[in-house]
Amino acid sequence: MKATVPDLLKRIPGKATQEWPMGEPFALAFVHGSMSVELYAPRGTDIQTPHEQDELYFIHSGHGEFVMAGERHPFEAGTVFFVPAHVEHRFENFSPDFLTWVVFWGPKGGEKSE
Repeated sequence: MKATVPDLLKRIPGKATQEWPMGEPFALAFVHGSMSVELYAPRGTDIQTPHEQDELYFIHSGHGEFVMAGERHPFEAGTVFFVPAHVEHRFENFSPDFLTWVVFWGPKGGEKSE
């Protein structure tokens, strides 16, 4: 499987929905079992809500702040964040060139650490 940023950007914004009235700010790259990979490119405001699966964000370009469970973290290209399932999070004060890869995996509710 292969995906490229230029190819995925051609599909953003995606279809408008009730959740994403300005069009989906992401494009699905591929799915394998419980794992899926997307390119996420919000513009202006990040209105995402918590997800049912654990996820990783690999910042491709841009900079800003990542807010998770009320804590703020600066980011730039090359930063990675882990977000457990159902945890409130969003990107804020991000630059116009902000793009991130998102990897979702595992069961709904997230994997449990021992």
